[in-house]
Amino acid sequence: MKTKIKENTQKGFKYSLKEKIIKNKFAYALVAPALIAMIIVQLIPMSEGLYFSLLKLNQFTLKQFLHAPFAGFDNFYTVLFDTTSNMRSGFLDALRNTAIYSVLCNVFVLAIGLMAAMVVNREFKLRGLARTLLLTPWVVPSYVVGMLWGFMWQQDTGIINRILVDWLHILPSKPFWLTGSNVLFAIIIPTIWRNVPFVMIMLLAGLQNISEDYYEAAELDGANGIQKFSHITLPLLKPIIGIQLLFGMINYVYSYNIVSMMFGHGAGYPGKWGDLLMTNIQRNSFQTWNFGVGAAATIVVMVCVLIVVGIWYRVFKESLVVDE
Repeated sequence: MKTKIKENTQKGFKYSLKEKIIKNKFAYALVAPALIAMIIVQLIPMSEGLYFSLLKLNQFTLKQFLHAPFAGFDNFYTVLFDTTSNMRSGFLDALRNTAIYSVLCNVFVLAIGLMAAMVVNREFKLRGLARTLLLTPWVVPSYVVGMLWGFMWQQDTGIINRILVDWLHILPSKPFWLTGSNVLFAIIIPTIWRNVPFVMIMLLAGLQNISEDYYEAAELDGANGIQKFSHITLPLLKPIIGIQLLFGMINYVYSYNIVSMMFGHGAGYPGKWGDLLMTNIQRNSFQTWNFGVGAAATIVVMVCVLIVVGIWYRVFKESLVVDE
């Protein structure tokens, strides 16, 4: 076998999978523990979730567990088309809210994170202190963020209304932030507040890797600040921005802690204008013990995310290619 591999190398042939494993067996041995861990932690739970989505698994059949009656695609029909189902009645509202929530959070987190990164990338006094303070929201656990902002959004006693109405007089009266159509903004703002620091530090690392020679050459050609930003900074940061868009999209679609803790400390319902996919699925799965339908809903969400990831990959494919 070693002789064959050597011959293939000399002739420029491509290796088969077996030959690759033999040639790089030490490298594959190093990767094997991580691969096994991923199978245990990811592939097996995903397979079980797919299997659960095909079972009639509820409070009446829970004792049977994996031997619960087979339901086929009935659970998916319940999620997508059965208007009498509690899951279906709120699923489209949650899908709409999650789409708006994910897009707005991604856009504003990236925009604010980039501006903050460009500011702290400059030389000024107390720059280290500024970086530390800007990273503080990322240190706070997400469920604590939900509880704190839940108190801050209170109509009469919350600090937000006191600032906007009593101190700055921006609003004529104190609005309800945790009910009605304002709920989505009450969820989006804390999410942006917490996620900006991480994006800022990633973009800051990217900015520090951009050579000053590019900017000096642009200045010699008469480029202004906007032109340098659009033709140098943004293109060179595109791979990092693309990765942050992907991570943000997945993170926001599966967001749960802030919403669940802001409304009823983990057991509340944010209403049709604030319910997200994860809170909707959790409430209709674990509070009603309808695990088969809940599993089907998670599969639907996963397929939607995979489609969006595919679109993302086509957009950023060229930016992710490393030149050899």
